[in-house]
Amino acid sequence: MNYHRVKPTVIALALIAAFPVSSALAQSAEPAAPEAKKSGATQLEAVIVTATRRAENVKEVPQSISTINTEALDNLTASGQDIRALSARVPSLNIESDFGRTFPRFYIRGLGNTDFDLNASQPVGLVYDDVVQESPMLKGFPIFDVEQVEVLRGPQGTLFGRNSPAGVMKFDSAKPGKKREGYAQIGFGRYSTVNLEAMVNAPLSEDWSLRASVLMQRASDRVFNPLPDAEKELEGYNDKAARVQAAYKNGGFYGLFNVHGRDYKGSATTFRANIMKRGTNDLVDGFDASYYPTDGLNVQTLKSSGASARLRWDLDGITVHSITAYDTAKFYSRADVDGGFGSRFAGIKDGPDYPGQAALVPFDAQTADGLPELKQITQEIRVQSSTKDALQWIGGLYYFHEKLQVDSFNYDSFAPGDPQNGYAVQHQTSKSWAAFGSLNYQVTPDFKLRGGLRYTDDKKDFDASRTQHPFLPNIATVTTNPKSTNWSWDLGANYTLNKDVSLFTRVATGYRAPSIQGRVLFFDASVVPAGTSPISVAKAEKALSFEAGFKADVLDKSARISGTVFSYRVNDLQLTAGSGSVNQNRLVNANKATGQGFELDAQAIIARDWKTTLGLSYNDTKIKDDALFVTPCGNATFQFLQPNTGCTVLNKPGPVAGTVLIGGNPLPRAPKWVANWTLKYSTEFANGDLYVLTDWAYKDQYNMFLYEAVEYRAKSMLEGGLRVGYGWGNGKYEVAGYVRNITNRQQVIAAIDFNNLTGIINEPRSYGVQFKASF
Repeated sequence: MNYHRVKPTVIALALIAAFPVSSALAQSAEPAAPEAKKSGATQLEAVIVTATRRAENVKEVPQSISTINTEALDNLTASGQDIRALSARVPSLNIESDFGRTFPRFYIRGLGNTDFDLNASQPVGLVYDDVVQESPMLKGFPIFDVEQVEVLRGPQGTLFGRNSPAGVMKFDSAKPGKKREGYAQIGFGRYSTVNLEAMVNAPLSEDWSLRASVLMQRASDRVFNPLPDAEKELEGYNDKAARVQAAYKNGGFYGLFNVHGRDYKGSATTFRANIMKRGTNDLVDGFDASYYPTDGLNVQTLKSSGASARLRWDLDGITVHSITAYDTAKFYSRADVDGGFGSRFAGIKDGPDYPGQAALVPFDAQTADGLPELKQITQEIRVQSSTKDALQWIGGLYYFHEKLQVDSFNYDSFAPGDPQNGYAVQHQTSKSWAAFGSLNYQVTPDFKLRGGLRYTDDKKDFDASRTQHPFLPNIATVTTNPKSTNWSWDLGANYTLNKDVSLFTRVATGYRAPSIQGRVLFFDASVVPAGTSPISVAKAEKALSFEAGFKADVLDKSARISGTVFSYRVNDLQLTAGSGSVNQNRLVNANKATGQGFELDAQAIIARDWKTTLGLSYNDTKIKDDALFVTPCGNATFQFLQPNTGCTVLNKPGPVAGTVLIGGNPLPRAPKWVANWTLKYSTEFANGDLYVLTDWAYKDQYNMFLYEAVEYRAKSMLEGGLRVGYGWGNGKYEVAGYVRNITNRQQVIAAIDFNNLTGIINEPRSYGVQFKASF
């Protein structure tokens, strides 16, 4: 058999030709296509996406999309990693969390939200099995038995609706089929990690089929506390999830029924006091990641469950869809937020100290947040054409109802048993409905136009009160009831240059409903302007985006390249500002924020046994509001306790003492450069297949907060992994060894800035083995 062999240098020349230096800013990213599955395959498989609520070849969709397939997901989550493992694995995507394995925060093209309140909203929508997951507590559902992940960049305000002005993360579980099959995969790794995943698919009758899948991830504690009467061991976890799907097909009717749940128990994020060397963004001398002296307790639990019914009727020329879903969750997270021990104000020895840098913990802060009630109901009715006519259409109605309660607690670390001495509560009911439509028109066989329109009506009823505090008075119930309506639209065009190359352009709008921040537990009326409400409300934000790009199969479909150049503007951008030396957030609106850049995605079979992928993005973001000011790091206000403490602020002073102007700053947690690269070698060996896979992801430096400070500027980071595996028995069995964060680089990636230089570090190196059996 003759194999098409291409040297890496030829691919490099092809990439250079496709992306000349003079047109670097006219590039953008295309979906990460699945690799050809068998060793020796000479062409890449077509990528099918549902970004337009129809199954289409990605080359025909006029927007920037990346996909992550099953093989990549299995590799990235081998060590028990959660959804954050996808960060930087496609262009313009960042994912982080101040809560650890729960409450992920997503950023696309630099747009995201740093708010840590359990009531926070995000501008990146997450859609799991066609159901919007609005609450942060629902967005971290584990990744297992997933067929594909789609990253839709730019506003998705027409077909996916509100709260998606930055884009959408779309997860699609593998669906029940007519073939009796299954698999079981188990892995063991560092820190006594166990990663177990299993699936069974069974046809029950001519009409019914069932698919059940489970996941269990567990790890022992890896951080130890030498102090008495506090949490002794931290960062272990036990995460379990399950999903059962039943599919029914008879004539023109298809029903897919889904029941799923999650049970997580583990540690909250380890906040580490005084680990940033003052005047730099380096870790302090003598830092030891396994050592964490704290005087607080630490626990985190999350239980979530849900059910959905996706129904489809295939009628004459039209298809009717109904998607009904119910989701619920309960969450509790308690941690020592000051990250250390003691209290300088109380005269209790504080720490920890490091060589050359004495500790300063002015006051203790051991807090917890709970979500005793979260209920979400969604209903969508969609009717769409199913003919082969030049004009295709979609029309639908959507309804969203959410009810939640957020509890906030404070604890006394210096009394026996760490008793509760503070409590506040929030209640919120959100209702939204929308009507939407979309038209696709094939002007010529090579030129297609798409347009969409959506009307959204949002309303929130919110109340908050404080009934306990160690020294501040109670706060009687305060309320707010923001409302908003919006028209979102998009218009796109796709032109097929030839059978291998398509060009596209798109202009789109997006919308985020008003947000509410009501963390009244730490609100102190004596230190804010008279009449200031303990509740802050950010009005609706609206985005306008332009993008253009191309998608091309080259070298006889052995390589694929796509690129997009984009520019966007967000009016009334919702931002989360800290409150200086108080553990309190407030919402503000910036007049405007802008972003521009490019994305590049490429995949190639570079030789018979060699495959590679490459992703690159550049995001230049800026807050454009010369009058907007915030309170920077609160630890700088404690110079009277200890000189040369606090952070090194780089912004100009604001109009109010103790504030700084942030106009001109980039958006927080928004690295300019994101890059990823994989290389896989596979070959036949001893009646089986041997492979070696390495993957690398790079994130540029970024600001952790709205203001700029030397200490709170995260360093750029390059993390890589290696996997070596062997499969035999016609793919029935596979054994593999892996290493994640292969260089074991550890650095500060996030911080708490209200009373000392408290930091959060990235995951350490992990390694292990896996075995998988399929039938």
